[in-house]
Amino acid sequence: MSTTNAEAGTTDWTDKATRERLEKDVAAVKSDIAALTDQITDALNTFANSTSKQARRGYRQARENVDTAMDDMSERGSAMMGAAQEAYGSMEETLEDAITQRPLATVGLALGIGFLIGAAWRR
Repeated sequence: MSTTNAEAGTTDWTDKATRERLEKDVAAVKSDIAALTDQITDALNTFANSTSKQARRGYRQARENVDTAMDDMSERGSAMMGAAQEAYGSMEETLEDAITQRPLATVGLALGIGFLIGAAWRR
């Protein structure tokens, strides 16, 4: 089985046409892959930027909430401290008045409370 020049020429021409078609197809696939890669990169960058913005917004909001809570707690603490100082001052005045008006009753009350504490302490 010998091949003639005509058959060899046809085979070369067919192989050449097939090779060119395959090269074009490979180039098209490469181009499509490059375009897809660009699209994926753009989508990931957009997602990352969006996520970053949301994270910053969430951090800012959390920070504001903490600052507001701290301010509220500080105001409440100051109000409670003022009320405690007022109550202490009022109690001190009341006790001073009671001691001044009834010194013997005050000493007797103090002795009675001391006795009760001592008795409870022994048990």
